[in-house]
Amino acid sequence: MTSRRSVLKAAIGVTALAGLTACAATGKDTVTRSDRTPPLGDLIQVDGKTVHVAEAGRGPAVVLLHGASGNLRDLTFDLTGYLNEAGFRTLAFDRPGLGYSDRLHDRGESPQEQARHLAKALDARGVDRAIILGHSFGGSVAMAWALERPDQAAGVVTLGGATMPWPGGLGPWYSIASSDLGGATLVPLLVALVPRSRAPDFAQSLFNPDPLPTGYIDYVGVDLTLRPAQVHTNARQVHGLKPHIQVMSQKYPGLTLPVEILHGTADKVVPETVHAIPMSRILPNGNLVLLEGRGHMPHHAEQEAVVAAVARAARASGLR
Repeated sequence: MTSRRSVLKAAIGVTALAGLTACAATGKDTVTRSDRTPPLGDLIQVDGKTVHVAEAGRGPAVVLLHGASGNLRDLTFDLTGYLNEAGFRTLAFDRPGLGYSDRLHDRGESPQEQARHLAKALDARGVDRAIILGHSFGGSVAMAWALERPDQAAGVVTLGGATMPWPGGLGPWYSIASSDLGGATLVPLLVALVPRSRAPDFAQSLFNPDPLPTGYIDYVGVDLTLRPAQVHTNARQVHGLKPHIQVMSQKYPGLTLPVEILHGTADKVVPETVHAIPMSRILPNGNLVLLEGRGHMPHHAEQEAVVAAVARAARASGLR
């Protein structure tokens, strides 16, 4: 039985900083630049919206999608390098409204909307087929990509993916943070009261029981996560996620592409008993890999296992 605390965290992705990084919405669709943490890749236009993509390597294409509250730097910290060395071309995206990608609207983009939008960005990069890899919330977008663009998604890899409906709700935090009133009143107060020096401690709670990589906090960029519009967008995306997953999961049995499901058995954020294991049972070509004793960030603890999963999906799909 999943604990209430685990359920509360079920859709949270890259950083446990979400609890200390919320602030009021600005009402702007475009993102502001951080001089401390600048864009790593190209800022391209898709339907009049900016999409940030960092591309590297040569070979079969792999799309990388980060989790909630984060940005593509979580995936370029070291995973893209491992994949490039293994002979893959990587395209890491900031999801809509996060990092340096514009939001699509102010209602909280669904996984399906995000997948369709980023698929157009992939079209613009000249990629016909790719392996779609998603971590945590990004896992739901990866699965939506397979459903929305089966012509483009050759295979899927989920890492601690939030991909199945969970029992109960997410609690009051996301209801408050996603509202206009809460975003303008209570949330800024909470942010002001929490010292930024606590960032490593909050992040470590997400990585547990695995260690927080040296240099991770500075590289990922707390300043990006602290921007008002990003936090408000993230809260709305997470708050509205469950109904979309309920619809999506009913369609999983119809997917025929290879799906590699990697999940740590010590993941207290997105429990494997709620997400990975049930999904593996309804996918015709799903392959479940449980990483014993690993937490919610397997791409920082088991890079070789992730590369192996991508390689299996590429072979099964004919990309390699």
